[in-house]
Amino acid sequence: MRVIIPGGTGLVGRALATDLTAAGYEVIALSRNPAGAGTPPAGVRYERWDGVTADGWGHLADGAAAIVNLAGENLAGGRWTAARRQRIIASRTGAGGAVVQAVRAAAAKPGVVIQASGIGHYGAHGDEVLDETAPAGRDFAAQVTVDWEASSAPVESLGVRRAIVRSAVVLSTKGTALRRLMLPHRFFVGGPLGSGRQWFPWVHIADEVAALRFLIENPSAQGPYNLSAPGIMTNAQFSKALGRAMGRPSWFPVPAFALRLLFGEMADMLLEGQRAMPKRLLEAGYTFRFPEAEPALRDLLKRGI
Repeated sequence: MRVIIPGGTGLVGRALATDLTAAGYEVIALSRNPAGAGTPPAGVRYERWDGVTADGWGHLADGAAAIVNLAGENLAGGRWTAARRQRIIASRTGAGGAVVQAVRAAAAKPGVVIQASGIGHYGAHGDEVLDETAPAGRDFAAQVTVDWEASSAPVESLGVRRAIVRSAVVLSTKGTALRRLMLPHRFFVGGPLGSGRQWFPWVHIADEVAALRFLIENPSAQGPYNLSAPGIMTNAQFSKALGRAMGRPSWFPVPAFALRLLFGEMADMLLEGQRAMPKRLLEAGYTFRFPEAEPALRDLLKRGI
């Protein structure tokens, strides 16, 4: 049972590869720079790819159990200049196109393509509860997900099941997002971002991995799925939960204007959350290991994962 993971050297990819290998899968992670990706998890093989074609790895898709496409430049890696916007979109559409190319050439088609996306797909909706039927937003982050999801859609016409995973902020002490949130709390100046009233969708790294595997192994799973913990909170509530988990106060808000000065338009990702619920995932029978934020944060801090 072979699983190919474009973008498999990142935070989620490495954790997923480790889990799948332990379950008996053969896991191959694609990287544009395998030598610079560090030591792969035990039992995982790295293969080089160019990020836009199936050259050099496409043959591995023949008879594969799954392709999990996680590849794409990090949205939060810097200001959204015109050049960076192009790179962000190209990194996602190019990867999706490469997956389609590999699937089209495979004599025995893969069992499923899992397509990564983000909960920012919905844009800003205030307090509206969002399930998978909500329309896409119109901001840049939403448009990125629209293009990303569409990039691998042609595999469906080739007879391959496809599930789209709209992930919330993945919490892990090894990830950039949680480390950035923890830093001010370490110095006793933690607090909400902006008003703190915006919703903050999140998911524990263990649920991110387990849900991805659930969708791989569930033959009826197809279409979009929100991968966000049911216990969604406002940013202020999450900040307080993080402070309690760290044994720190959470009283020092970061003004919205300061975030906009630092990050430009990218600050909207922090100041405008989505009240997204994992309706289809719950209906499919997935049970969250960490549905509430404070126990999730305490687990992450205790185990350092």
